[in-house]
Amino acid sequence: MRNKILVTVLLGMLSVSLTGCVALLAGTAGGAGTSVWLSNKLVQDVDASFDKSISAAKSALEVLKLTIKKETKKEEVAQLKSEYYDNKMIWIDIHKTAINKSRIEVRVGIKGDEIAARKILDEILRKL
Repeated sequence: MRNKILVTVLLGMLSVSLTGCVALLAGTAGGAGTSVWLSNKLVQDVDASFDKSISAAKSALEVLKLTIKKETKKEEVAQLKSEYYDNKMIWIDIHKTAINKSRIEVRVGIKGDEIAARKILDEILRKL
């Protein structure tokens, strides 16, 4: 009886683990239009150039009346730092994944505020 319970628990844990992987793969395979909550940040691949994605992120922050506190840009990654209305830090990371493709990652607060991140990402997507 004890072995059956142990096997059931292990199978349940494996099932949850595989479900997470499938969701991640679905989000990655879906490309533009599919965002994934991963490691306390909202992640989405978009069909937009690196520079266009950076411009869209800046415009989105402006529309939301969120001031850019710091901007860092390298060849294939850029980061915008801001502060949300409740004083939580905002990190927007933009990665160049191909010539006309980028990955946008939005994190609000240390623990991650998915609702706030979604609001910011939605505005970035409107600007694209």
